[in-house]
Order: sequence, then C-alpha cells, then structure tokens
Amino acid sequence: MSAVRTLATTAALLGALLGLAPAAFAQSDPTPVTPAALSGTLAKVRTAGAVVIGYRESSVPFSFLSPRKEPIGYSIELCKAVVEAMGDAVHKTLEIRWLPVTAETRIDAVASGQVDLECGSTTSNLERQKRVAFSPTMFVSGTRLLVRKGSPIQSFRDLAGKPVAVTAGTTNEKTMRDLSARFKLGLELVVSRDHAESFALVKSGKAEAFATDEVLLYGLIAQDRGSAQGPTDYQVVGDFLSYDPYGVMYRKGDPEMAKVVNDTFQMLAEDGEIERQYKRWFLRKLPGGTSLDLPMSPQLETIIQAMAIKAE
Repeated sequence: MSAVRTLATTAALLGALLGLAPAAFAQSDPTPVTPAALSGTLAKVRTAGAVVIGYRESSVPFSFLSPRKEPIGYSIELCKAVVEAMGDAVHKTLEIRWLPVTAETRIDAVASGQVDLECGSTTSNLERQKRVAFSPTMFVSGTRLLVRKGSPIQSFRDLAGKPVAVTAGTTNEKTMRDLSARFKLGLELVVSRDHAESFALVKSGKAEAFATDEVLLYGLIAQDRGSAQGPTDYQVVGDFLSYDPYGVMYRKGDPEMAKVVNDTFQMLAEDGEIERQYKRWFLRKLPGGTSLDLPMSPQLETIIQAMAIKAE
C-alpha cells in the first residue's frame, strides 16, 4: 500500500469522528424552535416560504441535470429531507427554488445568502469551514486522474510538463498545483468552469488528463458510456492524491440551522435512508441507462454507523 493510500485511509477514519462531532453536540438540546424565536436561515425561509438550493449541473451522481433538465442526485435527495425538516421547524410548507452554482461560485453563494443549502460534491475542510458550515460527512473521495485508454500516463509523475484539466475552485486544483511545485513537474494546468468542460478537454486532446475526485470521474465515464451506447474510451488511474469528505453547505454561525441539519442527518442514518439513497445513485442505473457500480466504502459505512447513534 502506498504512503498516499495509507494517509487517505487514516484521514478517512479521522473524518468519521470529525463528520459526526457537530451532530453529537446538536442532540444535547431537545428544546424545539418556535416561530417567534426564529433567526438566521430559518427566519429567512419562513418569511420567503421557500428554500434556495444551489445545485451542480454535472457532478454525477451527486447533483446533476436529468434529461428533463431537473436537478437530481444523491445530494439532492438528502437536501430535500433537510428542507422538509426545515419546514417542520418553522411550521410551514417550504417550496424549493433552484439556483445553479459552479465549483468556483458555490462558497460565495452560501456565504452571501444567495443560496440556503448547497447540494453538490463539496469537500469539507478547515479552510472552507472558516466561511461556511457543513453537514456531517455524506461521502468520502479523493483526487485521481482520468485519461484515455491506452495513455502512457499511470500516475501524476507521468504528467511532467503536460497539460492537465482541473475545475476552478476545487480542492483538486490546489492539490495539483501543490504536487507540481513539490515534485517540480511543471504541470500546465488548464482550468475550466465545471467538470463537464474539464472532461471535454481530455476528449478534444487539449489535456492529457483530468484531475478531480475519483467518484466524479466514474460518474462522468458512466454518463459518457450511456450517451455513446457502448464501451468507454476513458479510465481512472493512479493513487489517491488527496482526502475529500463531502458535506452539504449552509451558512456559518447559525445554531438553529445547524441543529436542523445535524438532527436530519442523524435521523437519515438511523432509519437507513442514507444507505437506501446510496444504493439508488451508486449501484442502480442512472437516467442515462448506466450505473457506477460503486459499493459503499468501509470508511463511509463506519461514518454512517457512527452518525446513526444518538448522543445521550
């Protein structure tokens, strides 16, 4: 096992504890929130009668557009459960208003109040937690490389001096810049607006590889296989180059909203809904007719099992 893989596994176990910590503390206060006492996000959505969800257009299978151009996916379904819980908290049925965001715009959209929940494939890390809050961990991934089949590139070291596609505003972009500097690779990073555009750079030959979270690469390959109705010309290679625990984003410094989010995830873990949604989006056929066929990792299983335990 490489040092990078060992580090990723160790970090994943730490993530299980860190992802659960907010939920555990949130359970200690059983006092229900009354409409008269509402503040922050809950007060905002009660007045508006709606929750604004920021979604991604090509983060398969977390948040992407259906053939009818409607937001669907694993993260979207978990967020719908949070919206329902928000409605219970404010004693009002809340509609959902959809707003597309990109990897580059998503954090500002949450911090500024433009969206109330960001439901995509966003890594929760210390730097981002200075600006926004995150739900408990709902997925664990890491940076790998997508290349054409038959490519001589099998690891990041093979990319020296070559063009590599990354998506703007992602942790993967920073990972590749750091690797390039550390190992003196001289990578030519080609930055795109979203994952679909980054994938297109490899398809067109303008980039030798696309670096992003492994699960998103498999999602793009599955989608491409479905549209081509045949074998894919692409594969995922190399070791994990980073550790990326995903969460739903919402505004920082909002304890009422934090309680709703953490209580909802605890409930979804306890009654098995997170596992059911995982099977739906990662093991069954997607709207395009293909499947990722990606079983749940032992790390994520541990995180969900711990999340399901109510604090005394």
